[in-house]
Amino acid sequence: MTVEVYNPTLAVEWDRVAGECRNATFLHLRGYMDYHSDRFEDMSLVARDDRGRIIALLPANRRGDVLESHGGLTYGGWLMTPRADMIAMMAVWERMTELLKASGIRQLIYKPVPHIYHKFPAEEDLYAMWRAGGELDNVLVSSVIDMSNILGFDMSARRKVRKAVDAGVKAGLSDDWEGYWQVLEDRLRRAHNTRPVHSLAEMELLHSRFPENIKLYTAVRDDLIVSGVVMYITDTTMHCQYIASSDLGLEINALPLLFLHILSEADPGIRYFDFGTSNEDHGLFLNEGLIRQKASFGSRAVAYMSYKINLNADIIDESSAES
Repeated sequence: MTVEVYNPTLAVEWDRVAGECRNATFLHLRGYMDYHSDRFEDMSLVARDDRGRIIALLPANRRGDVLESHGGLTYGGWLMTPRADMIAMMAVWERMTELLKASGIRQLIYKPVPHIYHKFPAEEDLYAMWRAGGELDNVLVSSVIDMSNILGFDMSARRKVRKAVDAGVKAGLSDDWEGYWQVLEDRLRRAHNTRPVHSLAEMELLHSRFPENIKLYTAVRDDLIVSGVVMYITDTTMHCQYIASSDLGLEINALPLLFLHILSEADPGIRYFDFGTSNEDHGLFLNEGLIRQKASFGSRAVAYMSYKINLNADIIDESSAES
């Protein structure tokens, strides 16, 4: 087993293998990861078996003596092909540790892909990480609907949907990215004094590269966008990347109608609808009003975990584990 640092000549092979991985999404393709290469020093890793075949990929960036997996992504631990079984991942983790130590890396910040994005079980990395001394660093709470077992909107949310319908709100797919970005930027500036992580130009670029995975839905009244959401669509999950409403959209409760429309038109192959996290301060603050609103649509909690690993720790061998 070998682990090497990714280089751009491997881009085509990276994307091909990512397509085979049990827990990879389009966010892990180079066309998505590399759009912000100017902000992050890429130090992704590639694991090969004894026949030279890539069996796992680690999207990662270096920040001084820390490796993050990945600082520009919500999640991005080891992406594992079907060949990467438990024994193989133990070896991968050991080879990775050796490489990182030799490269002057003292700590790994590890954000595994949450299970709702797995095509089928893929948690070998969690066991290997624990054996290597991984410790829980922070927890974010995301609000998720299991589309195979829907709780449904509660009475309050249903009333809001009726109010939006009575107000003449229409919901659907949109290509007016500029119009929605004005609503989004205004809301973030006034509510949080922040800006979207992605600029309008970046989002339009990503949408052009992944038109089936990144879609804009808006709620409109009298040709005016009053609410919207950018959806990231993977094999298993629809994820709300940006949600915003204008003052009018809040007043006439446009968002519940918009979410009901998206849920009603979801591809039957999609298992989960993820509203996103409701935390600040690395998970220590929970926005109770926001998570209560998401719960009114029938969602419940899925934890997004982040771990830190001191690379001076050694993987426990089998004999010591048994003793």
